[in-house]
Amino acid sequence: MAQPLTVPSLTAGADFVLRPWEMSDLPLVREAAEDDYIPLITTIPSPYSDGAAEAYVRRQWGRAAAGTGYQFAIARTRDRRPVGSIGLRLTDAAEGRATLDYWMAGPDRGQGVATAALRTVTRWALHDLRIPRLQVLVEPWNTASARTAERAGYRREGLLRGWREIGGRRRDMLIYAQLNADRQQDGRGPTNS
Repeated sequence: MAQPLTVPSLTAGADFVLRPWEMSDLPLVREAAEDDYIPLITTIPSPYSDGAAEAYVRRQWGRAAAGTGYQFAIARTRDRRPVGSIGLRLTDAAEGRATLDYWMAGPDRGQGVATAALRTVTRWALHDLRIPRLQVLVEPWNTASARTAERAGYRREGLLRGWREIGGRRRDMLIYAQLNADRQQDGRGPTNS
C-alpha cells in the first residue's frame, strides 16, 4: 500500500493558491454539478445534494490518504473563494509517470487561471517530486483545455482512440506530455516553466 500524502498549499501566480479541498468548498461543487460537462468527466455529483458533495470532498482527501494522488482546490488569494480543481494522479508513478486533470467553474474560465495552476503543479511535480513524465488527456474538441496544456509547456504526442468512456460513449483523447528531460534540454532547468 502507498504511503499517505500531505497536500501542500502552492502559490499559482499573484492571485491564486492551490490548497487542499475543504468542506467550505461545497458551493463550488454545486456550481460544477450544474455544468453540462464537468460531471461527465469527474466524480462531481449530478444532480447535486449536500451529502453527495460532502462525499466528493472526502474522496479528494481520500486520494492523498491512500497515496494515489494530490487534489487541489484552485482558490483566489484575496477571499479564498474556490474557482476550480487540479489533480495529480500517481497511479502510474511506479512507471515514472503521473497524469494531471483540471477543471474550472464557468465564470472563471478563459482568464489563464487553469494555465497558472497547471504550470505550478507541473513545476512542483517535476522538480520536488521528481516525476520523470507528466501527461494530460484532453478530448479533441476541447480546444480551451488543449490550449491550457500547450501554454503550460506540454507537447501534443498523439490521439488515443476510444480511450475513455464519457457520457456513455467511448471517446478519443489527445495526449499531451512534459518530461523533466524536456525542461533541461530546453535550457529552462528543473525549476522554471
